[in-house]
Amino acid sequence: MIKISPSVLTADFLTLKDDIKKLELAGVDMLHLDVMDGNFVPNISFGAPIIRSIRKHTDLLLDVHLMIDRPHRYLNDFINEADYLGFHFEAGSDVSKLLKDIREENKKTCLTIKPATNPEEIFEYLPLCDMVLVMSVEPGFGGQKFMPMALDKIKTLSEYAALKGLNYEIEVDGGINAETAPLVINAGATVLVAGNYIFSAEDMAARVKEIKNL
Repeated sequence: MIKISPSVLTADFLTLKDDIKKLELAGVDMLHLDVMDGNFVPNISFGAPIIRSIRKHTDLLLDVHLMIDRPHRYLNDFINEADYLGFHFEAGSDVSKLLKDIREENKKTCLTIKPATNPEEIFEYLPLCDMVLVMSVEPGFGGQKFMPMALDKIKTLSEYAALKGLNYEIEVDGGINAETAPLVINAGATVLVAGNYIFSAEDMAARVKEIKNL
């Protein structure tokens, strides 16, 4: 079963509470929360206080994606509200230690790779991952066009999981819509992040069901 994780990056924050309720009724599986520091990526989004506020108003799983430099410095700020806590392989932390630290807090781990990173570079860390996020756009801004190079990365990660008997989810983020969703699903993705495609729709529930029924 494909899981949908709408990214609130492109949401209207003045109506976000109501929109989250609509998404719950539509059957989304989690919410994707992009934390940007203006350093690791050239944009600033929101931090822990916003995530704590969202946590008060939904029982959906919170899929927190740290696009920040040296994310180990902020583990304690995000660990309590997150269900999945993800960070970038390229962000300058001790990858193994941070993955273990997250699991020690009984949270699920997610390791993210940018478009320029080959999946083979993270093979050694995959036994510590509950999810791997493949960026299919350059991280930092919503509404970008899907990069087809992500398909080979998803396929490689899917085949490696089968070969090694690993059980991580494969998440993909960037340019996901009704045209690109079947491509990433066929490549092996199990969690789809969609932001602009869902939050820009008049009928968000219809967009969610459209992807779920592919």
